[in-house]
Amino acid sequence: MIKFLDIKKQDKRINKKINKNIENVINRNNFILGDFVKKFELAFARLCNSKYAISCANGTDALTIALKILDLPKNSEVIIPAMTYCSTAFAVINAGLKPVLVDIEPLKSTICIKSLKNKINNKTRVIMPVHLYGSVVDINEIKKIIKRKNILIIDDCSQAHGAFLGKKRVGSISDISCFSLYPGKNLGAYGDAGIITTNNLNFYKKINNFRNLGSSKKFIHTQVGFNSRLDTIQAAVLIEKIKLLKQYNLKRKKIAEYYDKNISNNKIIKIKYSNGSVYHQYVILVNNKKRLINLFKKNKIQYGFHYPKSINQIDSLKKFFKSQTFSNAENLAKKCFSIPIDPNLNKKNLFKIVKTLNLF
Repeated sequence: MIKFLDIKKQDKRINKKINKNIENVINRNNFILGDFVKKFELAFARLCNSKYAISCANGTDALTIALKILDLPKNSEVIIPAMTYCSTAFAVINAGLKPVLVDIEPLKSTICIKSLKNKINNKTRVIMPVHLYGSVVDINEIKKIIKRKNILIIDDCSQAHGAFLGKKRVGSISDISCFSLYPGKNLGAYGDAGIITTNNLNFYKKINNFRNLGSSKKFIHTQVGFNSRLDTIQAAVLIEKIKLLKQYNLKRKKIAEYYDKNISNNKIIKIKYSNGSVYHQYVILVNNKKRLINLFKKNKIQYGFHYPKSINQIDSLKKFFKSQTFSNAENLAKKCFSIPIDPNLNKKNLFKIVKTLNLF
């Protein structure tokens, strides 16, 4: 069986260090906002070339907290792409704000900048681009569009740990950046986890306080905040895993290059990734998804879908986007098929995956 993702295999060489760290946490009763949390926050800030990093319980909380601390008027508009994970939209709604959808670019996974420009109005307060599949949105172009406007950029970087826009790292190019550290991410914990980065001292102070029940000092609560702290045991895992991120991202890039070069089947459409992508997923488009599923099952190759519904098609969100259609996002949702891009796939695995695709 070729696994879609083999976390155990990825972490084999650092298992002893992780176990030692966890034992350290237990022995010292250092469970909540312990030493490893601060160490990981500093390490993650260095990774992103950002001034500050504030950990939290998960990626959804990261997005919600980033919006909540802005104290925006109710129903202020937040622009998001029509193709992303549900958390992006849920965060906007749970923050008491209004999500406004913009289609993605044709044969890409990222928001269409031209369409975004047309959706901006006097109610727009935040633009929330998503670096989907590890492909990076051109934040610089968005900055040009909103120049001199009272609009902030909060990017959803949950699939783009270590990615680049030009020479700048994702996590340092927006007003606030939000990451999930879910186990399956390029940098993942052994449970739910998240982190937020910013270069703004005021945002840092508010976020740091908000994620800890609105408290920076015990029993003094200056905001009605969230209980959304990164577990110290998860930080003890992440502090070791972050050391392998650059190496594993390079492996993902090499696997993607192999797929780009060797998948040659006119029934398969390859989507376009940005130059600084970290290939969290490698997604192809196919018309006969059912047939390809059967072929992968027959050849014992795992696969995935990211994501089978665009935001306007999700049951709980349909009421927010009545009669709205987003052709590129809906096309990607209908035809998307994610193939393995685990950094530990070997040549034999890759050959078999490509052979199976070319026989499709």
